[in-house]
Amino acid sequence: MLGESDHTLRKFVAPEFVFGAGASRLAGRYAGNFGLHDLLLVSDPGVVSCPWFGEICTSLDEAGISWTLFSGVSENPRSMEVMRGADTYEAEECCGIVAVGGGSPMDCAKGIGIVSSNNRNILAFEGVDEVGMPGPPLICIPTTAGSAADVSQFAIISDEMQKRKVAIISKALVPDISLLDPLPLLTLPQEVTVTCGMDVLSHAVEAYVSNAGSPVTDLHARRAIDLIVRALPAAVERPDDLESRYGTMMASLHAGLAFSNASLGAVHALAHALGGYFDLPHGRANALLLESVVAFNYSAAPGRYDDIGRIMQAAEGGGERALVSRFRAFRDSLGITGTIADAGCGLSDIPSLAVRAMADPCLATNPREMTPEDIATIYEAAF
Repeated sequence: MLGESDHTLRKFVAPEFVFGAGASRLAGRYAGNFGLHDLLLVSDPGVVSCPWFGEICTSLDEAGISWTLFSGVSENPRSMEVMRGADTYEAEECCGIVAVGGGSPMDCAKGIGIVSSNNRNILAFEGVDEVGMPGPPLICIPTTAGSAADVSQFAIISDEMQKRKVAIISKALVPDISLLDPLPLLTLPQEVTVTCGMDVLSHAVEAYVSNAGSPVTDLHARRAIDLIVRALPAAVERPDDLESRYGTMMASLHAGLAFSNASLGAVHALAHALGGYFDLPHGRANALLLESVVAFNYSAAPGRYDDIGRIMQAAEGGGERALVSRFRAFRDSLGITGTIADAGCGLSDIPSLAVRAMADPCLATNPREMTPEDIATIYEAAF
């Protein structure tokens, strides 16, 4: 029997995507399908140094497509990097973008696209549905299993002057196509594998308890949780096991389709504030905050959180305490130990972080309403 909320009129967005070994080498074919002839190839120095990066470039060359490399992207992409990329895009008279890498190059590429179409500073698009004109054609090739920027309507850009992360949410940011290839994951460092995997788990958990969730996003969220808790430890233990890498990338895809359409919650709002201020890897910030947010939220969605507990095989009937303990044990087993204090946060930083988190649009879909005092309490619990 369907619940009343299941009859609600809803809209969903997702790009075309191709999944499987060798998908990244289709970049030239799909760029040609879009009629692109001069494009900006956005990446970062680490990705550019990988042996398989040349195969992507070769696919563009063989398709007769001219390209300009822009690799000046930091781990947390800065607003000035987006603006420099947009200057390069205009100077080289590009007509499309290919992004290769994790969430940072893909978010930067999204930013470059909308800046070039709208002729505004990237920070002007902060918030929900603030993008007037969509960007040029965008092809994403994710090389980590975490951000799901390749299928989402989100971009997170660092305002380096204010030391904060800006969330931009718009269907204009959904890429035109994602080429999901598990082969590049075989070269991922263990730390990146783990932090990206914890980002997947956070995406899926928050989408499942979101007040904007739906039966469609629920399916993707549950599948993502099931996949990542099994595949991520295996990928850490056996980094050259393609099946495990396939599982983490599939989990990232499912989580992305879930949160892009159900949005997120307090974990991400607080992690954006923390990561922007201390320049932390996003997945690590999520991991350090997840348990404290779940403990706060549990009473607002106990059935949902108990579902997650069953998927993760938390102690039967243990409720909130068992689920929080399971999250902690999971991240500890992957080597993410410690607290936000170990990441550089001091108690004196918490009031400022709480104000920043309150302004994050991800908070709108958290299952429990929050005050700045509530947020400060969560940060203190994670301290």
